[in-house]
Amino acid sequence: MRPEYFVLFAAYLVLLLAVGLVFARRMKSAEDFFLAGRRLSGGLICVSLTASWFGATSILVSTDEAFVGGVSAIWIVGVPAVATVAILAVLFAARFHRLPVLTWSDLVELRYGRLVRHLASGLLVWYMAMLAASQMSALGLFLRNFLDIPYGRALGAGTAVVLIYAALGGLRSVIWTDFLQFVLLLAGVLALFFWVSGQSSLALAATRAAEAGKSGYFNLFHDFGKNALMALSFTLAWTISPIAFQRIRAARSVAAARRGLGGTAAMLLGLYVLVVGIGILSFPLFPGRIAGAGGTPLVAEIAGGRAGFALGGLVFVAVLAAILSTMDTAVNAGALVLNRDVIEQIHPKAKNRPVVWGRTATVLIAAAAFLVALKFRNILKTIGLSSEILAEGFFIPGVAMLFLKSKRPAAGLLGVIGGGGFAVLSFLEASDVISWGLPAWPYSVPLGLLFGAAGFVLGTLIDRKRSRAVVRAGRFR
Repeated sequence: MRPEYFVLFAAYLVLLLAVGLVFARRMKSAEDFFLAGRRLSGGLICVSLTASWFGATSILVSTDEAFVGGVSAIWIVGVPAVATVAILAVLFAARFHRLPVLTWSDLVELRYGRLVRHLASGLLVWYMAMLAASQMSALGLFLRNFLDIPYGRALGAGTAVVLIYAALGGLRSVIWTDFLQFVLLLAGVLALFFWVSGQSSLALAATRAAEAGKSGYFNLFHDFGKNALMALSFTLAWTISPIAFQRIRAARSVAAARRGLGGTAAMLLGLYVLVVGIGILSFPLFPGRIAGAGGTPLVAEIAGGRAGFALGGLVFVAVLAAILSTMDTAVNAGALVLNRDVIEQIHPKAKNRPVVWGRTATVLIAAAAFLVALKFRNILKTIGLSSEILAEGFFIPGVAMLFLKSKRPAAGLLGVIGGGGFAVLSFLEASDVISWGLPAWPYSVPLGLLFGAAGFVLGTLIDRKRSRAVVRAGRFR
């Protein structure tokens, strides 16, 4: 136990809770609770989305992967994050913002029918719970190793604080706590980068990498097959993620959404260059280190060892900020999907009390994520499995429905069943529930996409055949 860091952790949680409660204004509608009244500026979207996207995988996994594999680590999270935001800004911001719906599933029902809505809702809720769980597991692992406290206790403390302000203040509290956490994570990453730069150099890192036999350390395309599949999985999932959809819908205008997304792309690019640089420059400083040995991330080793308390404390808080800002966003966006697409479908009168049921959904999604986090303690694996759910099960029908002019129920149904069904089997395989010899993530992604695409194409043919049959029947009446 490190008492000074434990006090810092407690103080940070109190500060976060105070900021969240200050901005927890009275809310009357679902738009108030989940979309902050649709009044977000481009600046707030940029700051909150950057903090939301730059999570545990970004700061903990990326530095470890860069330490081991070099510059190609930027493909794992950095490239898909920047690519996704750019795609959203250029292709989808205007279309998302102008949609006359509150959630993705509302649009699914318009394009594919009610049955497909229920299936898609299940995938979306599952995805958001897994995403939140990935951050919870990161928090538990980081604090367990850094503070030497039990995994479950560390998990519970962070989850409880996020749950309180997210449930009371909705998206507005999440936005303003993310603003605070953005400032802290940016300061921590910059400070750590300049400290490591003062202790090492790229030339020294290149020499040590060559001595260790790492021939592809400065090759951007080293191990490209695996890295490209990871990037593909994340890009497809994040493009249709409820988080991006929620932020765009919460913007005060299309222009504000585009400015926010453009700023996010620039900020993320800079942050990922910094974290990959930290990993590479640290290689000469830790000779003989095996990345992740004992479950301790590189950043935790630096902050808790050589850096001293001033820098170490700042980096410690920056890691907490990266984790919790992604966790609160995942919980809030997941609650929107759960409330709108599950609770209100089962209990229609819940629409009369949207804030009460929105808070109930927040508690439920956090509880589900907590249980998943107790099972899965590998950050990259958990977030990878979450991305697989959307990439395989929802990307093809999700993007297609933005351009459809008429209903395609069979296409939507078979597309979701094909890709989503494979994602379910892949998840069960990863959970050791079944053992069918399915490829592990990310190698499972192409096969899942193939099943989803085949189902969608077959369904489209069925829909067209039905349409022609209806037209012919009409002519003979």
